[in-house]
Amino acid sequence: MKHIKLYDKQLRLKAYLENAYKISYEQRLNETWDAAFSLPFDDEKRLEIVELDFVEIFDQDKRIGMFRIMPNATERNEEERTIRYNCEHVLSTLLDDVLFGYHQLSNHTTVQVLEYILSKQETKRWKLGQVDFTRYFHYGWENENTLLGPLLSIPKPFNESYQWTWDDTTYPWTLNLVRASDEITGEIRYRKNLRGIKKNVDPSNIMTRIYPLGYGEGVNQLTIKDVNPTGQHYIEAPANIIEKYGMHKYIWADRRFTVAQSLYDSAKALLDERCVPKITYEVQAVDYELIDPYKLEKYEIGKLVRVHDEELGILEDVRVMRKGKGDVTGNPLDVTFDIANKTDDLGTTQADIEKRQQVNEVYAQGSTGIDSHNYCDNCDPENPAKIMFFLPDDLVNVNTLELTYETEEFRTYGRATEGGGATTVSSSAGGAEVTSTSAGGAVVTSTSAGGGVVSSTSAGGGVVSSTSAGGGTVTSTTSGGQGSYTSSAGGGTTQTTASKIFGTLRIETTPSTGGDLDNHRHETIFEDQFNHDHTITMAPHSHSVQLPSHAHEVQLNPHQHDINLSPHQHDINLSPHQHDIEIKDHQHVVEIKDHQHTLTLPDHVHAIEHGIYKLSERPSKVTILVDGNPVPGDSISAQNINLIPYLSKDNSGKINRGQWHTVEIYPDKLGRVNANIISRLFISSQIGGTF
Repeated sequence: MKHIKLYDKQLRLKAYLENAYKISYEQRLNETWDAAFSLPFDDEKRLEIVELDFVEIFDQDKRIGMFRIMPNATERNEEERTIRYNCEHVLSTLLDDVLFGYHQLSNHTTVQVLEYILSKQETKRWKLGQVDFTRYFHYGWENENTLLGPLLSIPKPFNESYQWTWDDTTYPWTLNLVRASDEITGEIRYRKNLRGIKKNVDPSNIMTRIYPLGYGEGVNQLTIKDVNPTGQHYIEAPANIIEKYGMHKYIWADRRFTVAQSLYDSAKALLDERCVPKITYEVQAVDYELIDPYKLEKYEIGKLVRVHDEELGILEDVRVMRKGKGDVTGNPLDVTFDIANKTDDLGTTQADIEKRQQVNEVYAQGSTGIDSHNYCDNCDPENPAKIMFFLPDDLVNVNTLELTYETEEFRTYGRATEGGGATTVSSSAGGAEVTSTSAGGAVVTSTSAGGGVVSSTSAGGGVVSSTSAGGGTVTSTTSGGQGSYTSSAGGGTTQTTASKIFGTLRIETTPSTGGDLDNHRHETIFEDQFNHDHTITMAPHSHSVQLPSHAHEVQLNPHQHDINLSPHQHDINLSPHQHDIEIKDHQHVVEIKDHQHTLTLPDHVHAIEHGIYKLSERPSKVTILVDGNPVPGDSISAQNINLIPYLSKDNSGKINRGQWHTVEIYPDKLGRVNANIISRLFISSQIGGTF
């Protein structure tokens, strides 16, 4: 038999407690284990023992585990002169640290949540080992006095059996979270190793209808209605179970659930377990594991064993929930078991387990808050009143969202504004013919005025050209002839102009056809031989011309006349007179062609007259759009319009989170809108700090 080993707080071996006796231990599924031992009062090694030292305990040669000596569990008995030490498994070292403040983890894997809790150890005694589960739950802890309670609460929402295991042989110790084994590792049979058995049937916790509730409160609390195939808020056991045991209803609330499907799955597993009475067996047996020659029998905590008692008609495979020995040294074969057809802490229902583990799970579930978005501004048909509000991703529910508004006159705060000069071009406009109204005619007489001499202003002369005129034939008047006309003339000599006949004459033959002569030409030059003139001598004489009756025609080509005017002025002598003007009935037609006006404004300043000025009229109707969806009605004022049907939604019909939503109010003319959006939102204080 191996002796108890004593270690100091740094796990350095201090002593072997070979005189220890009445060694006992108790192992419980998914809880801390206990152990105890006694020493003679006169054993000097007891002086080596200090509270919170560590001891390694064995059952014969089988190692049970590493335990810590608790300071308030040391018993001294002077009559027997013994001292007894009570111990807790080293898993209880997680009681030394705390979770101060609020700690919230959402949408994290099981591994991440476990590592988060273990990271809060000031002294890193435990590390994470094997984890068989990947789940996503919402966890929240606030001001926890231990790490052990939050740690053991992590798998409680699971819908399948689990088991905490550990390796405390090497430091830091390793913690595992594994699926509970369905392997049968041992047998307890009457006349083999069964000494006594007590069967307990407990129908007190039977449930045949469960109403599951998750995260939230009031109307915002999570239910299974949307994921339940029946569409109900509850689930029921099969009809034959209800017929046998009756209807037993239970409201099961676990606010760690934030997903309806996870809540449904866990509730279904809980119902499958709780729809029949709980059966437990208290068994007194022989530890056959110690004497089995084949070493096949094992009675390990969390494993299945087969209980067989022919006389009582018991044949059932049940799980070992507790295993204990009262005296390893004095009665090593005496062992007791608590075995049951179900675990106490599957699901999340048993408050007694939480009490035993000192789990104090405090959740900030959230609350419904009222939010207000106010808006006051001018608007027109092209520029609506635009109210924007943001719904965050972690918003749980939108309970109500209502719009109240009214319209009034457009408002301005000044009569003029300053402005620099500029060239302003008006927009082009098409021309038109404008006809005045008809007017009757009249005779208008000017006032009498005396005459006088009026001189024009002096003007310089100039050449004035008439307009061009086409030519023509002009015929003089016909006249009779006048007889013979003779003019006398003296004779004389008249010489013609001189002429020069040739200068140079060149004569060129055609190319030679003979073989003896080269090509050549002939040239003849004349000097003055042929130059000459003529002289005619005329004697004095006269000519007689007989003119018959005739007329002359003059052909005029197109032409103009130029008149040269010297500088001059005109004097007009006006006698005293007056003018009478007769205006007949008439109207005027003015044609205005397409045109535009250009105005040049010099730099200038307008004085501002400050004040609040309103237009004389207000809009007569409005159009409302919510996320682009029209809201029925066009009233210029309304109260408590429900906007939820018109807000944009995701595929599941929930209002979109993590984005802006917009309410637009379009008036039919210039106006001003006063609006308010009141929302009731279910929120939870799970992020941020406490600033």
